[in-house]
Amino acid sequence: MSEIIYTVVLVVLGLPMLLSIINYRPFFDWLQNSDLESWHETLPALINDRLDERRWGDMPGWLAALESLPDISVQYYDFSVGVTVGDATDITNEVRDQLQQSLMGLHPWRKGPFELFGLPIDTEWRSDWKWERVLPHLQPLKNRLILDVGCGNGYHCWRMLGAGAKRVIGIDPSAKFVFQFNAIKKYVGAEQPIDILPLGIEHMPAKMAAFDTVFSMGILYHRRSPMDHLRELRELLRPGGQLVLETLVIEGPEGQVLVPEGRYGKMPNVWFLPSPSTLVSWMRKQGFVNPRVVDISATSIEEQRSTDWMTYDSLADFLNPTDMTKTAEGHPAPIRAVVVAEVPF
Repeated sequence: MSEIIYTVVLVVLGLPMLLSIINYRPFFDWLQNSDLESWHETLPALINDRLDERRWGDMPGWLAALESLPDISVQYYDFSVGVTVGDATDITNEVRDQLQQSLMGLHPWRKGPFELFGLPIDTEWRSDWKWERVLPHLQPLKNRLILDVGCGNGYHCWRMLGAGAKRVIGIDPSAKFVFQFNAIKKYVGAEQPIDILPLGIEHMPAKMAAFDTVFSMGILYHRRSPMDHLRELRELLRPGGQLVLETLVIEGPEGQVLVPEGRYGKMPNVWFLPSPSTLVSWMRKQGFVNPRVVDISATSIEEQRSTDWMTYDSLADFLNPTDMTKTAEGHPAPIRAVVVAEVPF
């Protein structure tokens, strides 16, 4: 095939600019020598289309933020107990101020937290709390090929890598999350076996049957057809592979589902909130074996809140101010369930 473009070409002020910091070359090199080789034929062009500047009016600002990140030599990073890169002693206060200003150019930061060279990125979500709830119930991630659907800026992808994954691929249709992810990856190296692609699940090849573990966390309730989403997830997994599904649920018996007519927690795109037993029955219907609810947790205003790194409204603003067991619309406040299941051999 013709020469593949491995870096994203943007046009800013009429001049072509190579965004070398978003470098998919190591990923494509791996892809060509993997069982997913056929994906390599279509993926580069798709990524370039999805990162086309004409889709994203704010992209020049995101590019400027990445390009202004200071060059820092990294001696240490850890993804096993958090996402920590470097040490406060690695940089001067002046460089730390420059780092903070550049990263703030990618506001809002929703998933995290991160710590870069002693600079804490206090994100909207305490995504580490979710990871602590999920991790004990997983098949060991060591040497597994993992897909994280709707991964956001990739916080959980880093934690998967820290848990020993062979390679982690995250997909999310928002280009801004790709930029946030690459702000972190700049300091740990393009050779790390972790990438975020600017794709939705609808852009994935049909019936891949390729991944050892697939995560879908905080996605199902945004899908118009939960059955179709569950089918898509199953078809991404190899025989015997594991699905980790986290979504909003309601209390109630099997068969009970909340379908908000308008908004839910001020979100316009919330479609189906099943009871946990209903969700399990849906998963069985879609061919999963042994689906089991491993955690149910109410979302607290400590876990999701506004911060200096996400200054917009958050959970406290989405709830009834006089009764925080209800959303602003009067629906039950958010409860999240984690369900784990496998694909049969």
